[in-house]
Amino acid sequence: MGNNPTIRFLRLKPERDEDIPLPRYMTPLSAGMDICASIEKNLDVEHGNIELIPTGLAVAIPPGFEIEIRPRSGLAAKHGISIINSPGTIDADYRGEIMIAVINLGKKTYTFRRGDRIAQMLVKKVYQANVELVEELDDTRRSKGGFGHTGL
Repeated sequence: MGNNPTIRFLRLKPERDEDIPLPRYMTPLSAGMDICASIEKNLDVEHGNIELIPTGLAVAIPPGFEIEIRPRSGLAAKHGISIINSPGTIDADYRGEIMIAVINLGKKTYTFRRGDRIAQMLVKKVYQANVELVEELDDTRRSKGGFGHTGL
């Protein structure tokens, strides 16, 4: 489609993972693609624990873009499953396996199964900023107002 970037995925073990769907948009207007677990057996994640879940995929992202890894809202709202470094970033020059760092913030153990949709991936435009050291910054109405400065 038009100016949309092409994201290339590589199955790291195609003979093992041919049953795992590629990342995909679940509705026509979805912002994120769901990505699935490439685990060989069920994985129980107890309350408070963090696990790295393999996807069996590596990715090539065009320069000027990144992929953000975010929690799936249903897993978060119903089971307390989140992404520990949310949003996670996959840089355009990374070629290793995409691993999803999940945390169970729920009250019960959650079981991941092979092929489960475990996170969503958003393709985002990025800019590398120029850095400049200055003697002072321009003043604003907010100025140094920080945490809670506008009230609760």
